Amino acid sequence: MPSTVVHAGFALLLAAGLLGAYYDRRALAVLLVVLVLPEADSFLGVVMEGAHRTVGHNFVFPAVAALALYYDTRVRERSWVRERLSPRWVAVAWVALFVHGFAHVALDWTHLDGVNAFWPLRDRFFSLDGEILYSTADGFVQTFVDVRIDPETGSRTIDAGAGGTSESVHVNNPVQPRDPDLDVEEPVDRRFPVANAGWRLYLIGLGVFALGARRLQGDGVGDDG
Repeated sequence: MPSTVVHAGFALLLAAGLLGAYYDRRALAVLLVVLVLPEADSFLGVVMEGAHRTVGHNFVFPAVAALALYYDTRVRERSWVRERLSPRWVAVAWVALFVHGFAHVALDWTHLDGVNAFWPLRDRFFSLDGEILYSTADGFVQTFVDVRIDPETGSRTIDAGAGGTSESVHVNNPVQPRDPDLDVEEPVDRRFPVANAGWRLYLIGLGVFALGARRLQGDGVGDDG
């Protein structure tokens, strides 16, 4: 699975692109804390089946948080958040939501069984897997969403990578390195991955590069324009 280090590499890229003048150590520290919070659902696996990639890995909670933040800071005449936080930390809060959604949940969406995307509204794992291409023989082809029409009934079924539920899906992690329902006599092997694929190592390096580049640029970049 994408390690926390890989997620952090992606988060550093988002921070470099979105924080603007608010990019500093304090903002980065907040983003990294938000980034690792979803992994806490690994510890819930001992009391809840399929907790990992479910409780902290869905799009419902960040969507609700984003709507609440938008309503409070952009729609309400008197913002509860703005009365307590400076514009700097309101901006950091927005970036934190993007980091949570894109650098963590969405990245895990592309790996193994994916994430329990709409939990707690719906208990179903979804995985983003497929390809998009243009073929001289078949034309435009995409396999991320499978649309099938029954020739007899004409009914249409759409499969966007749906998988099992929290009761049937177990994603190995250091807390629960194997499915607790399996009776295996082999010693437990707890692995803490850093980069188990070339593109993941590249993403880590790219994030570190962005961090160093922003530091070398300093806070005054763009002031001349």
